[in-house]
Formats: sequence, structure tokens, C-alpha cells
Amino acid sequence: MRFVVSSPLLRNVLIVDAAFSAASGVLLLAGGAALAGAFGLSPTLVLCVGVFCLVYAIFVGSLGLAPMLPRGIVWLVVAGNTIWAIESIALLSQVQPTSLGLAAIVGQATVVAALAAGQWIGLKRSAPAPTSV
Repeated sequence: MRFVVSSPLLRNVLIVDAAFSAASGVLLLAGGAALAGAFGLSPTLVLCVGVFCLVYAIFVGSLGLAPMLPRGIVWLVVAGNTIWAIESIALLSQVQPTSLGLAAIVGQATVVAALAAGQWIGLKRSAPAPTSV
């Protein structure tokens, strides 16, 4: 497994990703039923996304705090965020969100896409970890 020494950009974007995900998760879980109604989405979807966001926040936050990272795991995070953004937009063809729901879905997809781009650039700026002989 190849490791990289996390660049400051990668570290910061991972931490911002964790903070955004944690805040989203808490908000979705605390206001689940009310937000589901306001967004025009099912309460089950809102609850599941909230739980996922909290678990993901812990995972990505731990990566952001590590000085050396497995390169493949970071690529997995970049790919996951890219897929999340695309799937969020694709969700719009399957649900009938309210105007607020539409804004929330598009807004979070935009933030997640920007995070994926920042993580990709940060990974490119990260140095290969020294190998011990």
C-alpha cells in the first residue's frame, strides 16, 4: 500500500469535509421529519442520509488528522464525493422536492463536488511517504 504525506490543502479539505458532513448529519437527524416535509423528501431518506453523514464525518475527520494517508483511501474519498454529487443531481429525476428541497440538494451537491476537487488537488500536492529499508 502506498502512503502519502498529507499536504496542508488535503488535510484542510478533509477536515472541512468532516465538519460539513457532521453538521449536515446532525441537522438532518435533529430536524428529520420537519426537514423531510420542507424538502418534499421521504423521512426515511432524510434519516438515512443523516446517519451516513455522521459516520462519514468520523471517517474523513480521522483521515484529516493523520499526517500520512493511504493514497488509495484518499482516492476512494475523492471518488465517493464525486459519485455523491452526481447521484444527488440524479435524485432530482426520481423525487419531487419542494423549491427548498431543490435548493438544498443542488447546494449540497455543489459543496461536495468542490470538496472532491479540493481533495484531488490536495492529493496531487501531497508528497510520497518515505519508504523505510
